[in-house]
Parts: sequence; structure tokens; C-alpha cells
Amino acid sequence: MEPVRIGVAGLGRAFSLMLPTFLADVRVKLAGACDPRASACAQFAADFDAPTFSSIDELAAMADLDAIYIASPHQFHAAHTQISARRGKHVLVEKPMALSLAECDAMIEVCRDANVHLIVGHCHSFDTPYLRTRDMIGSGAYGPVRMIHALNYTDYLFRPRRPEELSTAEGGGAIFSQAAHQVDVVRLLAGSRATRVRAAVGNWDTTRPTEGAYSATLWFESGAFATLSYNGYAHFDSDEWTGWTGEMGQAKRPDDYGSARRRLSAVRSSDEEARLKAAGTYGGSAYRPPLRDEDDVRQHQHFGPVIVSCERGDLRPLPDSIIVYGDELRERIALDTPTVPRSEVIDELVAAVQDGVAPLHDGRWARGTLEICIAMLRSGEEQRDVLIEDSAMPAMSQSNHQVNEEK
Repeated sequence: MEPVRIGVAGLGRAFSLMLPTFLADVRVKLAGACDPRASACAQFAADFDAPTFSSIDELAAMADLDAIYIASPHQFHAAHTQISARRGKHVLVEKPMALSLAECDAMIEVCRDANVHLIVGHCHSFDTPYLRTRDMIGSGAYGPVRMIHALNYTDYLFRPRRPEELSTAEGGGAIFSQAAHQVDVVRLLAGSRATRVRAAVGNWDTTRPTEGAYSATLWFESGAFATLSYNGYAHFDSDEWTGWTGEMGQAKRPDDYGSARRRLSAVRSSDEEARLKAAGTYGGSAYRPPLRDEDDVRQHQHFGPVIVSCERGDLRPLPDSIIVYGDELRERIALDTPTVPRSEVIDELVAAVQDGVAPLHDGRWARGTLEICIAMLRSGEEQRDVLIEDSAMPAMSQSNHQVNEEK
């Protein structure tokens, strides 16, 4: 079968993180790209012998593309999705899906009208440890989910950022960028519609004027509840609790502690910081292509420690295994080492494009996650519980649905 031909809208950090997947998975082929940076376009043209453009309108007009991967900044997701869909292209758009529920609705509608699939990711709910844990819960062997605890401590807020990434109103901050992962994971594992959230947010550094931390309790229709905590202020690193396996599945060096803050301390202006970020992304002066060394063994990606408490046991997904704490037995279920990072994203994309299988991570699913993220911001501001109106859950048999049946 021919590979799915993908056009890329935006050659920044998100693309840089997905590039190892595109390079390693023979089911896809990069066939075009657009980006306002001439250096990034030149790099792509040289690497893939494929056309590049300065606008998504030109990219979407390519006749031989099957899908467009939208990796542009958050504020462009809605418009870029609509342009792509109207040209008959399936859409894989980065999280967060958009910055408002109205934008989400418009994206869902245009993709439905164009009879194309809309997939939102990569989010960490694609990761195999969480998908396998979901399957184990679905087996019924451990009883219903009662409680989930998820936490993550990173250096997120002290990585180089463009100015809008430090502005909540423009889609910056830990809620839009990081809670989108964590909320997705706990929704997947709870297997029930979220109904209510109570959150507190942390905005503790005047030089980084957006949310860098949050804690939230999320209640579900089933009676289960989840606690979510995230801290991106570059002190404690919770990868210490995952065997020093980083978010991308890579081995980390504990001696690198403080490197993000040290690097940023030399930056003197927001313009200089934006240039520093651009330099490290695809086509930038400091960009380094992904390693293809067979010795670069990576585990599965993850988003920090997670424990799922079921009625008859606790399940702990890890980068290389799932630990089961039963009534009388502790068991480790090993996971095969991944040969292609984020291959789960390509699984959904190929199934949708070539077989018409409705994806798990579709527009309604991602809209539900965004609704919760927006409710977290509101709850933190108003210091009260916020009800969730429509955090839609996919049916367990969704893999049998066809795109035309959704219309």
C-alpha cells in the first residue's frame, strides 16, 4: 500500500518533535511544507526533495497530498484546519486543538462537511503505556476506576519561548500547553465523562507572566475522580520517579540539573529569546537532526507518574512496563521497546486515511479536553468548582465506525 502523503504546516518545535516519527515510519511520506522562515523551508526542500511554500493556502492546493499536519502556533490551528479541510485534506493538528470552543466547533463542522478526518495530537494519551493500561481497565479484571493521580514536574516554563507563549490570552502557559496532555491521559483512563473541576493555578515569576503550575481535581460521571498536578518551574524533576526516562523516552542525565535556567539566564530580551528558540528548531542555526543510531535506545514516551486506583488493584504505567498492585500480588507487565517513536499517532492517521476508521483522538474528543482546560483557568480565577457541559467520550467500539457514518 502506498504511504500516506503528508504536508506540514509549520516547521517549528512541534514538527521537530514529530520528525523522528515521520523519518522512521514507512507508512508516511513527507511531501510538502509551508513556513514563514525561509531557512526552514530550504532545510525541508533539501531533506525531502519536496516543494515548500510561505503560506498554507499554497500547501493545501497541492493535488497529491492526503493529509496536512498542522504544527503552527496555537492561534493558527483553527484557520489552518479549515483551509486544509476545504481543500479535501485530512487533518492532523497539534494540541491544543484551538483556543476557544467556538473555534473547535468550526473545525469539527468544516471537516465533517468536507468528509475528512480530524485527528488531534500528538497528545500523550497516544502513548502505549496509557493505551495498554486503558485496555487492562477495560478487561474488567481490576474492577471500575475509582481514583487517578497524575503529576509532572519539569523545566517547561524556562525553555526558550516566543512572547505569545508567555501570554495566556494568546494560548500560552501551562494550562493550554501542558494540561492538554494530562487531562487527555486521565480522561482516557477514567473512561467516563468529566462533570466538574476545581483548580488552582500558579503564576509565580513576573519574568514569565503566565501559568507555570496548576493542581486540579476532576470528577467523572462514573463516580471516579482524578487529581492532576503540574509544575514547570525547573526545580524538582519528576523523571527521577520514572527511572530517569524523559518525556520523549530518552535517557536523562541527572547531572544536567539546572541547565534550562542557566541557558535562559544569558538571554537579555524577548526578541533574543525568540531567536534562541528559532535557532534550535528545524532549519535553525543550532538545529541538530534526529539521531538514527541503533544504540540510541528509547523507551515509550510519557507525561510523568500516573497511578490508577481500581476497585481491585492499582495500575502504574511506566515508560517500559505497567506495574500492577493487586490484592495479593505485585506484577510487572513488560512493554516492547518502541522501534518508531509516536507510532501510535501514525496508527490512527493511516487507519483513518486508508481504511476510513474514525480516530479515537477526533475533534469532539479534543474539544472535551479543551473545555476542561478552559474550566481550570476559570476555576482558578473564580476560586470555585466549574461544571463541565460536554466532555464527550468516544465509544469503545469506535474503531468500527467509518467516516461517512459520522456525517
